[in-house]
Amino acid sequence: MKTYLVTGAAGFIGSHVAALLLERGDNVVGIDNLNDYYSRNLKEQRLQELVTWPSFHFHKMDIENFLDLSELFRKYRFQAVFNLAARAGVRQSLENPWIYMNTNANGTLNLLEAMRRNQVGKMVLASTSSLYSGQPTPFREDSPVSRPLSPYAASKKSAEVMAYTFHEQYGIDVSILRYFTVFGPAGRPDMAAYQFIEKVSQGIPVTIYGDGSQARDFTYVSDIARGTLLAEKTVGYEIVNLGGGNTPVAVNQFLHWIEELVERKAILNHQPSHGADMKATMADISKAKSLLGWVPEVTTQEGLERTVEWHRHAECSLRFAS
Repeated sequence: MKTYLVTGAAGFIGSHVAALLLERGDNVVGIDNLNDYYSRNLKEQRLQELVTWPSFHFHKMDIENFLDLSELFRKYRFQAVFNLAARAGVRQSLENPWIYMNTNANGTLNLLEAMRRNQVGKMVLASTSSLYSGQPTPFREDSPVSRPLSPYAASKKSAEVMAYTFHEQYGIDVSILRYFTVFGPAGRPDMAAYQFIEKVSQGIPVTIYGDGSQARDFTYVSDIARGTLLAEKTVGYEIVNLGGGNTPVAVNQFLHWIEELVERKAILNHQPSHGADMKATMADISKAKSLLGWVPEVTTQEGLERTVEWHRHAECSLRFAS
């Protein structure tokens, strides 16, 4: 049995990746600092499902703490590191950019250095489509992304660049995955899918920034987790888009589908568009197909049906996590 480190194991994507590794028969060491960015109820529920596996070992730990990481790497021999721990959120990063740099950039550096010292040769690093702001669609991995519009995007770019340095200097094999608007059951409460479903269901006004024509390349969480595992292969240093693939959906259309599923009209609260927001995202996923053999399998509509179904049956303490 191989042993993998999954950072952010209590998070939305991290918990799905950990579950897939466990299901295929691997040992998983999961770490998470269980911060208060959103309610711990969802995080603890995700962990409860993982700890039923004898091959899952959880440590409450922060990747910003190099000493703790060093102890962990001395205790376990990791086949690879899936670095899914991150501070996410474009608008929030404008309010406290230090947290984003500390976790996303310095935390990644800590992991890379721990890998170097303990001869761990593979990292799969979660990055973001937010880096493509200002670029023409569809977004390609070779697009210039040197002018990020938010501290969040800047912190992720910093992590990508540091990973490249460790690849060049120390031979660490790195797969960088730029995720596109991930959604699904028990997703982050600050994301559009969760917010829209909750508020439309309860008759609470839904805030729409701009006119709602802005489009996103929504990607279902199980597809993202599957692609993340495929990225464990030896690639040298590669950046790969994981997105819906040339199928962006306007916010207005996304909201309309939710209205149909919950059988209730949304009450709209229009606000000016935000300068850090992107007008549209669209992933060119040809590299993911050729390099990883990955294509998304769940459509946005099918994913929304599953998400609404989870929302109907989830306990109130989970649904109202914020």
